[in-house]
Amino acid sequence: PARSRHARPPLPELPEVETTRRGIEPHLVDRRVTGVVIRQRSLRWPVPQALDRALPGQTIRSVRRRGKYLLLDTDAGTAILHLGMSGSLRIVPRAQPAGKHDHVDIQLDSGQSLRLTDPRRFGALLWTTGDAEQHELLAELGPEPLSNDFDGAHLFESSRGRKVAVKHFIMDSHIVVGVGNIYANEALFMAGIHPTRPAGRISRERYDALAQAIKQVLAASIKMGGTTLRDFVGGDGKPGYFKQTLRVYDRV
Repeated sequence: PARSRHARPPLPELPEVETTRRGIEPHLVDRRVTGVVIRQRSLRWPVPQALDRALPGQTIRSVRRRGKYLLLDTDAGTAILHLGMSGSLRIVPRAQPAGKHDHVDIQLDSGQSLRLTDPRRFGALLWTTGDAEQHELLAELGPEPLSNDFDGAHLFESSRGRKVAVKHFIMDSHIVVGVGNIYANEALFMAGIHPTRPAGRISRERYDALAQAIKQVLAASIKMGGTTLRDFVGGDGKPGYFKQTLRVYDRV
């Protein structure tokens, strides 16, 4: 098949995105969008002009996360956001002056704005009028790791005949979404599985333990506000603190 024009970007990992979602959700749901200010359209992909036309006047019905993507649902369509490697979202007063890297404001009837800041411009803001779950960036994603659809049986069945290292296997978003480098290392350590062991040579029992470890590590990180690495801070502007508890990632 032809390669998608929307190749999936890296970082941040799932807990950072979920932390951001929880931070901005109370300020967005049931709020009407009064305007959209695009200061820089050239992000990872150009911000579509359809968003400028369709979003103003719409009420945000929900703020969801799918993998590492944030979805702002309205009756007219869904805005799809990705934070790239250094992006962040803030709720700011509408009149607050924009900084050099503040590329987009979604203005709300509360007098506040949702501001996208992205120094490296690897983030994305897209628009779809169809089922967001079927957008080319989302349609082939694996199950959410904290859902009931993800368990040891899923990992075991998906891994049969696979020679790839188990670390890379669980980092594949077609297998399970949101398990990036940091959390893969932590979960494998917790489950007592060597990261380079071939995925197809791991037993069902070990995959049960690994699935549980992934759930525990991600849930703990979300509870503590995400992992602060490089540029990430949460939706409330405060850094996450899970890095203080990491056992194996970035250890000397």
